[in-house]
Amino acid sequence: MKLDILAITAHPDDVELCCAGTLLAQMALGKKVGIVDLTRGELGTRGTPEGRIREAANAAAVLNIKIRDNVGLADGFFQNIESQQKAIIPYIRKYQPDIVITNAIDDRHPDHGRGAQLVADSCFYSGLRMIETFDELGSKQEAWRPRLVFHAIQDRYIKPDFVVDITAFHELKIEAIRAFKSQFFNSEYDVNSNEPQSYISSPAFLEFIIARAEEMGHAIGVKYGEGFTTRRMLGVQDLSSFI
Repeated sequence: MKLDILAITAHPDDVELCCAGTLLAQMALGKKVGIVDLTRGELGTRGTPEGRIREAANAAAVLNIKIRDNVGLADGFFQNIESQQKAIIPYIRKYQPDIVITNAIDDRHPDHGRGAQLVADSCFYSGLRMIETFDELGSKQEAWRPRLVFHAIQDRYIKPDFVVDITAFHELKIEAIRAFKSQFFNSEYDVNSNEPQSYISSPAFLEFIIARAEEMGHAIGVKYGEGFTTRRMLGVQDLSSFI
C-alpha cells in the first residue's frame, strides 16, 4: 500500500508524543498514513519489550492507524551505518511515502537525534537504484525517495520551521499516549507494579506535553499545535495556505 505519510521514529510512543495530532489531522484530509518504530524500546525503565509492542498496537487502534511495523533495531545501540540503513530502506520502498516524519534533530534522549539522522540518510539512500532490497516475498523493490523529511520537536525546545494545528485532535492524541500504560502516569498500573518511577512516568511529564502543544498552538493563534523542522526550504503556490 502506498502511503502519503510515514512516521519513522526510534521508540514505540515517540510518534504519539510528538506527531500523533499531525497524523490525525492529515488523515482527516484523506491522507494515508502509517508508523514504523525502529526499536521495541527494550531499555525502558518500566514495562517489557513485549508489553511495549502491545501498547503500541493499542495506541495505533486509538488513532485508527492500520499500519504499524517495527524494524527491530537495538534500543540505545543502533547506529547510522550501512546495515541499519538497509534495514530501514525496505519499509520506505514498501510504503513509498511522499513525506516522512521522524525524530527531533537533537534531544535529551540520544536515540532521538541519532534516529533522526539515520532515518534521513535512509530516505536518501532509498532513492538509489543500485542499492538492492527485497520485499517479504523475495521480490526486488523499486528505488523510492520521499519528497520531504520533517523532524518533530520532542523534549528539548527547538524553534519550529512550521506548526500544524492539531486542536481538533489533541484529546485523541492524549488518549493514544495513555495507551502506553507502563510508560506514562497511570494510577491503576502503578498500584500493581513495583517498578521505579522514571522521567516520563510522573504526572508532570504529561502536563509538559500538553503545555508544549499549547505553546506551539499559541505561536500560530490556535489552541494546540505540533512543531516541526525541515532541512530544506519549503515553498507554496497559494499564499492563503498560511494561517
